[in-house]
Amino acid sequence: MTVPEIRSTCPYCGVGCGVLLRATEAGVTVRGDPDHPANRGRLCSKGSALGETVGPEGRLLAPMIGNRRAGWEEALDLVAARFHDTIAAHGPESVAFYVSGQCLTEDYYVANKLMKGFIGSANIDTNSRLCMASAVAGHRRAFGTDTVPGLYEDLEQADLVVLVGSNMAWCHPVLFQRLQAAREGRGTRVVVIDPRRTSTCDSADLHLPIAPGGDAALFNLALAEAERRGLLDAAFLQNVEGANAALEAARATDPTLTGLTAAQLAQFFDLWLGTRRVVTCWSMGVNQSDSGTDKVNAILNLHLATGRIGQPGMGPFSLTGQPNAMGGREVGGLSNMLACHLNLEDPLHRQAVADFWAAPRMAETPGLKAVDLFRAVEAGRVKALWIMCTNPVVSMPEAERVARAIAGCDFVVVSDMMAETDTARLAHVRLPATGWGEKDGTVTNSERRISRQRPFRTPMGEARADWWQMAQVARRMGFHGFDWSHPAEVFAEHAALSGVAGGLGSDFDISDHAGITHAGYDALQPFLWPANARRQGGRFFGDGRFHHKDGRARMIGVTPRATPAPMVLNTGRVRDHWHTMSRTGLAPRLNQHMAEPYLEIHPADAARLGLEADGLAQVTALGETAVLRVLLSDRVAPGNPFAPIHWTAETAARGRVGVVIPGPVDPVSGQPALKSAAVSVEPFRAVWFGYAVAARPFRPDCAYWARAVHAKGMTAELAGCTLPENWEAAAREMFGLDARAEAQVFTDPQRGRVRLAFVQDGALVAALFIDRQPLAIARGHVASLLGEAPGPALLSGQPGTDRPDPGPTVCACFSVGLNTLTAAIARGDCLTVAALGASLKAGTNCGACRPELAALLTRHTPVLKEAAE
Repeated sequence: MTVPEIRSTCPYCGVGCGVLLRATEAGVTVRGDPDHPANRGRLCSKGSALGETVGPEGRLLAPMIGNRRAGWEEALDLVAARFHDTIAAHGPESVAFYVSGQCLTEDYYVANKLMKGFIGSANIDTNSRLCMASAVAGHRRAFGTDTVPGLYEDLEQADLVVLVGSNMAWCHPVLFQRLQAAREGRGTRVVVIDPRRTSTCDSADLHLPIAPGGDAALFNLALAEAERRGLLDAAFLQNVEGANAALEAARATDPTLTGLTAAQLAQFFDLWLGTRRVVTCWSMGVNQSDSGTDKVNAILNLHLATGRIGQPGMGPFSLTGQPNAMGGREVGGLSNMLACHLNLEDPLHRQAVADFWAAPRMAETPGLKAVDLFRAVEAGRVKALWIMCTNPVVSMPEAERVARAIAGCDFVVVSDMMAETDTARLAHVRLPATGWGEKDGTVTNSERRISRQRPFRTPMGEARADWWQMAQVARRMGFHGFDWSHPAEVFAEHAALSGVAGGLGSDFDISDHAGITHAGYDALQPFLWPANARRQGGRFFGDGRFHHKDGRARMIGVTPRATPAPMVLNTGRVRDHWHTMSRTGLAPRLNQHMAEPYLEIHPADAARLGLEADGLAQVTALGETAVLRVLLSDRVAPGNPFAPIHWTAETAARGRVGVVIPGPVDPVSGQPALKSAAVSVEPFRAVWFGYAVAARPFRPDCAYWARAVHAKGMTAELAGCTLPENWEAAAREMFGLDARAEAQVFTDPQRGRVRLAFVQDGALVAALFIDRQPLAIARGHVASLLGEAPGPALLSGQPGTDRPDPGPTVCACFSVGLNTLTAAIARGDCLTVAALGASLKAGTNCGACRPELAALLTRHTPVLKEAAE
């Protein structure tokens, strides 16, 4: 009998792709849902690998008080008592929640109701503060509410799409596929504005390598140029306040702030101003700035002034980073917002929500935003803290300061699905939460489409939903209105409250779902909000009506600011990983593309600083240091290196880049400047480098290490500053091996070379390769030998002719390596991306590697032509 597929939603980025799941005894299969409007069957490498991430590895399976297992009753009683007693002694401002854009809307709703309506404080913030707060603030300043005007289909209907601070190919790959299809099918032109030459740039018609922080200046200059060319939309501007102030600031903008040439500026102006159907998308490169809100408003100003908003194929579009950052915004997940896009500082709005909730103590003022929240923890003003579904000890700026603050807090609760994270190990109480595949609720994607996440199995161990945990604590604290028995009931209440908000003029109104039943909730199909937007084609503001009290939009006078520093560190995501890798790190194929933390730095900088390719660099600021692998690349500008955000103390010795990111925030949004850290960089002087593999998990103990899950066990990159007395003894200790494992040893003291292989019951169980220089061995080949009888060539670290080495992974979806691709190109029968796909499947699933395939062809085909001549 065939097991039916379950419709759910991917838990990664804000695209909100639909997935079809089937659980069998052999495991979980995942494929894209061809009927979901967001992706129409497409999935990225991360979504395709979801079935590899749902095992029991690392799960927190029971409540823990300290290091002692406890029952739910005891744990919940303790949490409720400590929060109650803290509030009684120190007031409601002495407690705080810090939640996540990966919470479901139902989780978010209960958290906000409890904190803002019953505890009586707005000290609830979310890690969405780190990614989308400036977009929220910009929307609210311009439109009067946090409204995304457009839809994904606008990318396919536009004649020009401008991507600002967005590496869409890696961070929103399914949207990138849709954009590429439009480019190939109808000639849509693409401009990428980014200091780095990313994979997205490789498929663009124009890349503008803007100076760090120069985005507002560029859009100010475009606004001034629109005025000079007579392209302002006078009729639409009748619906807009503030145009004169915005234009005055635009005229005063210094073009040198952009770092672009006059020719580049003119080319951009001609494209943007000469194209009516234009969509401007932005993401973290704009938001994660100490002037991110101004950058957002500079973009919105240009669209408002030219009337290019709310119509098919035109408008500003904020690309959300997390799967439910939008849902969190809908329920008021940020500390300065109220439920359903209402205004926390508006007495009428507060009273309406208080009446609906029958709230005994309604928060009246905004609470602490993320950076200030953890500083209040540090100062002892916040004495009880509940962290849900996030890892701030890694993701926050000033990460080590945040760690010290949490460690010093009187009482910390962490709700997480993982037992060991950098944050969880600091908690007094750990509560096991459900993970994807067990969660039951809703999420909202970047285009305002609400979709269901459905479970395919019962929760592991004693894990429970976040909303249930908070409701149980609320009831124990003596609060009423938290007696739901099913997430459908939470959603129905949220929908009913949105009807109240709609009556007050809010854009967010899903009250047509207020009467939803359990069966209706189970069958709920993806839908856009609100109902009246669906009747208008799903877009906002094309009619010139906005949500400020006078019904008009606002243009904001923006004075751009530069980012001066000799070395400005940019941070972000890599293609196949997500946040702090608690999920993607479990999928072996997702660890192959980028296996360790790295510093991508321009060769000129490297030469000046004494860095060598594949060596190690130490990046220092705030008295803290990250140690990263050196990746030389002219894809970054001199003075503007890049490092990924994903590595934690669980996966690397010193890979947390958050420790060197300072805490300045945007004064409007409170969003930290995660992409412009002033740092110093110098070589990390290791005396040996190593590579290790083992069939069982292991944790190295040396100056530098980065470990990753492999299909046959675990791998690790290593380096050290001192030599052990006995390499075999050190290796046995690291791997946890006793005398039953026989060692094969090769040493070359003159070259500092050591090779060790451990064989037990005729099979390779571990191996260690050491050299004075970074190792040039076939890592994939060595790891693939685990569990097999070792051959004579094992200690060479290179495959024989009978076993070709595929090389580093390029296509994670189908595990296609660099050597396999270059061999196919060299044969002469795969000289296009399409041909590589037809022959090897590379690039035929998510398409995120297609820019890399194209770059590979560009590098190798001239060589082939020269050889043929």
